[in-house]
Amino acid sequence: MDLTRRILKIDAHLIILDKPAGLAVHPGPRTPHSLEAHLVSLREGFVRSPQPAHRLDRDTSGCLVLARHPKALKRLTQLFEAGRIGKTYWALVDGAPEGGDTGVVDAPLFKVSTAADGWRMVVDPRGKSARTRWQVLERGDRSLIAFMPETGRTHQVRVHAATLGTPIMGDPVYGAGQGPMLLHAREVMVPYVEGGVPVTAVAPLPEHWP
Repeated sequence: MDLTRRILKIDAHLIILDKPAGLAVHPGPRTPHSLEAHLVSLREGFVRSPQPAHRLDRDTSGCLVLARHPKALKRLTQLFEAGRIGKTYWALVDGAPEGGDTGVVDAPLFKVSTAADGWRMVVDPRGKSARTRWQVLERGDRSLIAFMPETGRTHQVRVHAATLGTPIMGDPVYGAGQGPMLLHAREVMVPYVEGGVPVTAVAPLPEHWP
């Protein structure tokens, strides 16, 4: 897998990569093959391999920010934790939200686990605050919605999409499954230099999208 062709933006501090769906960012029991095995190929002249500054789910495609040196990793981690990095996801969902074409889901997320089903995130007042703005781009039996998360909780967009009554197509946990999950990290804006022009990138939709 040649990920160098999927570099959307690169400078002395960061790389924005168009991560393919199906590739986990970190290895795990179910994902022994991950992006970590390819980081050395993304050095692009540096001695150190870049490191992911955040995560995308294995089946989510699109913009992933990598730090090219330790100072950049610290800076990017701080920006993500402060909610200062702009993120836009596109999702193809089942159905369409009732009412208007824009809104906000403000619903805390809590992790639960069962022996039968494993773990998942649920809306629960015991959870961490989670807020997502959304906008319908195309409305129909299957709608295209842009989600702009203002916080960075695990599975936030997936759970909030289901909370709207429009689970993401192909989502095996919060939707009906049946095919690849159609969630794409469409755009990212990184204000890396204080007061400077943000680093931005837009990832094209994957070929497997209908």
